[in-house]
Amino acid sequence: MHFLDFEKPIAELEGKIAELRHLSDSDGINIAEEVSRLQSRVDKDLRSAYAKLSPWQKTQVARHPDRPHALDYVRALIEDFMPLAGDRAFGEDAAVVGGLGRFQGRSVMVIGLEKGRDTETRLKHNFGMARPEGYRKARRLMELADKFGIPVITLVDTAGAYPGVDAEERGQAEAIARCIDCCLALRVPLISVIIGEGGSGGAIALATGNVVLMMEHAIYSVISPEGCASILWRDGEQAKTAAEALKLTAQDLERIGVIDGIIPEPLGGAHRAPEAAFAAVRDTLEMHMNQLVRIDPGQLRARRRDKFLQMGRGLD
Repeated sequence: MHFLDFEKPIAELEGKIAELRHLSDSDGINIAEEVSRLQSRVDKDLRSAYAKLSPWQKTQVARHPDRPHALDYVRALIEDFMPLAGDRAFGEDAAVVGGLGRFQGRSVMVIGLEKGRDTETRLKHNFGMARPEGYRKARRLMELADKFGIPVITLVDTAGAYPGVDAEERGQAEAIARCIDCCLALRVPLISVIIGEGGSGGAIALATGNVVLMMEHAIYSVISPEGCASILWRDGEQAKTAAEALKLTAQDLERIGVIDGIIPEPLGGAHRAPEAAFAAVRDTLEMHMNQLVRIDPGQLRARRRDKFLQMGRGLD
């Protein structure tokens, strides 16, 4: 397992546990009591460390390489998933994954921003940074879901939209704006979950939902801490300060009304117990879905629009 900087004491303890278990397995020595004692210390230290994470530490957890990604959630939560590809205008963008499936017996359209797990898949999915064709594909799938009355679930995990010249040439800003407009126009339930990073317009293009949820250690902001630091201080080393100022944690965003709820993560983050994280997301999604499907389609759209307009009024 990859350990973060603030987890070094925990890493040492877990290293000792691994050594003791190896001895026990190879030499037939019963050291269960010592292993249990060390494991209790690990749990205590994890609870203490994760109870007081700084915004910068939250950012590190949200970016953890072992953290579950969009496709992991799709495999765990969606049955009979049928991927759909292409924007019918330019091409396919693997940074945006989407398709039809069943969630708890109900047909849904699932759309996610996928970062990739290793070098090969990260390159394939462009590190979760979508190009215009990715957002146009997302819009196509949402419009398809709207046509057939199918609820939409989006899974957001991206540092932001791809900033390359080719993306700008093909209308990146326009594609994002139209995707947001499509979200606001839907007459079916739209639930968005920030599972890792929610970066800038690249995230809000898929997160303009009736209900916007965040994992406990996810982040969501208009710009990355590093980007903010380079603009305001012209010094990337100020990223920690920028993270504090951006109010990018789930707890900060729930407090000011930008998100609607926080999904708890297992002790030590979703990467330590993915199955527990999947179960928490499943239960929360099911609760909100059961509430939203009872609402009139026109009301769903009106409430979604009013919700985001109210955020702007609150900043006056």
